[in-house]
Amino acid sequence: MISLNRSSFLRKASATIIVGLSSNGHTNGRVEKKIGVVMESTFKEMNNGAASVLDMDGKTAVHGGVEDVYGEDHATEDQCVTPWTISVASGYSLLRDPHHNKGLAFTVKERDAHYLRGLLPPTVVSQDLQVKKMMHNLRQYQVPLQRYVAMMDLQERNERLFYKLLVDNVEELLPVVYTPTVGEACQKYGSIFRRPQGLYISLREKGKILEVLKNWPEKRIQVIVVTDGERILGLGDLGCQGMGIPVGKLSLYTALGGLRPSSCLPITIDVGTNNEQLLNDEFYIGLRQRRATGQEYKELLQEFMSAVKQNYGEKVLVQFEDFANHNAFELLARYRTSHLVFNDDIQGTASVVLAGVVAALKLVGGTLAEHTFLFLGAGEAGTGIAELIALEMSKQTKAPLQEIRKKMWLVDSKGLIVSSRKESLQEFKKAWAHEHEPVKTLLDAVKAIKPTVLIGTSGVGQTFTKEVVEAMASFNEKPVIFALSNPTSQSECTAEEAYTWSKGRAIYASGSPFDPVEYEGKVFVPGQSNNAYIFPGFGLGLIMSGAIRVHDDMLLAASEALAAQVTEENFAKGMIFPPFSKIRKISAYIAANVAAKAYELGLASQLPRPDNLVKYAESCMYSPNYRSFR
Repeated sequence: MISLNRSSFLRKASATIIVGLSSNGHTNGRVEKKIGVVMESTFKEMNNGAASVLDMDGKTAVHGGVEDVYGEDHATEDQCVTPWTISVASGYSLLRDPHHNKGLAFTVKERDAHYLRGLLPPTVVSQDLQVKKMMHNLRQYQVPLQRYVAMMDLQERNERLFYKLLVDNVEELLPVVYTPTVGEACQKYGSIFRRPQGLYISLREKGKILEVLKNWPEKRIQVIVVTDGERILGLGDLGCQGMGIPVGKLSLYTALGGLRPSSCLPITIDVGTNNEQLLNDEFYIGLRQRRATGQEYKELLQEFMSAVKQNYGEKVLVQFEDFANHNAFELLARYRTSHLVFNDDIQGTASVVLAGVVAALKLVGGTLAEHTFLFLGAGEAGTGIAELIALEMSKQTKAPLQEIRKKMWLVDSKGLIVSSRKESLQEFKKAWAHEHEPVKTLLDAVKAIKPTVLIGTSGVGQTFTKEVVEAMASFNEKPVIFALSNPTSQSECTAEEAYTWSKGRAIYASGSPFDPVEYEGKVFVPGQSNNAYIFPGFGLGLIMSGAIRVHDDMLLAASEALAAQVTEENFAKGMIFPPFSKIRKISAYIAANVAAKAYELGLASQLPRPDNLVKYAESCMYSPNYRSFR
């Protein structure tokens, strides 16, 4: 059997061969001959003059057909063969390349130039017609997970069509590729797994993470979304199957924020899972062991962060996603001064909620500092939102942050967070422990604190009961109620419940989408406080300015830009967020605001600063429209 060193051949061939195309797109004959000579001599050199694969003369082999040069027909399953190919994106291989495949949209000229005649039916269709056909097919599925799988299949088959479909139908498809459907997809990821869509870095790769990063085919990475799968949405520990979240987030980075798909890298850090159901599931695709903790966990994350910077440079954005509280805060604090890092659960959620609150003030009245906030949930989201709102209040009033925090009250599983509980509280909760007698239930906390804004980040459904909403409505003309937990089943209350129990007076927003609600002849359109409003534009702003660190003022800038996009027409329908149909334009404004703040703070490295940052943001955005091939 012939042994081939593929990497040394490729280096030799790439250093020697220059492929030229004639005006009609075909390879020049003289160049083809030169390629053949070089390839043949290279193979013979590698094999010490022995016959090469290019010496095949068509002689009939023992089993028929061309002679078995590789020895594959004679190999048993236990014997090794070398899986090597040399291919050009033409003909059959072009149709299997998701980055360049256009399906029936290849023109007649392109089919001739790239050896596609006969490989496709004769009809040539437009990309718009392909989008129409795909939407027709997707709407036939009754089960959301089937739509998700169909979308993922399309992404692996025809990347530009996938993003064109998503951009043109964002309001309908956002719940399919992200919350709430992505939650079910993660739960069943082992069963629906087809092809890898990102990198899996497990404990087995400890000491080799840099090598693993180099295995990813794209080298110019600008944003990484990474999870360890311990707290996926409101569904808990899904281990390695949490990969659906980075994949979904990065799809939105491209569709909504315009980052190139090739510059996005989804990563799952697999340190095991404590989910017994997954450990006993024969289809589970991750490490079958309990979660690593302590020093072992820290060392793996440290190696990962160092390898990322070494391989991709100082300006690659690392977005932490769905880490459990005890790791999320520590990782953000540890790396925010040395890396360009962002935690969407802590910072992204806070930014989008602050934008919603600022917009809601147009309907409720008063300044931010005149309102009192009560949070159900004191984890990453709850404390992150509280801190960012407090920062904005402090900025507006010039009052010390410590004083402003007293306007924020948090309820966790043990009741209202108060000073008498301080010794037993986790470190990130201590800043929110104020003087007050102990209160055990949310309803009692609402009655005692009398908040004007109630925000749910508990991850527990149906906790904003009828009594809680009625209590909010009893001392607020327009109670602001944000039920933010995902997916829909975990929402603290539905839109219909909030509007009905408040007699149509609530200003409502949720984390997952709800349909419009009719109450006493008036139609209310619930807002969706979705992080997808913020993180795609935020990431674009960081990248286009060449930012080297994330500053809290950038988050405030993103919130201000989003709130400014809500129109009078939106307010008339009770909406406090703009429609997703305009999300690309919204993302451009957010990116411009974030970039402007990066330049102002001296954190931008992309110089000189563009004159018109909005236009520059739009010019940087990836377009999913098909390209013409020579």
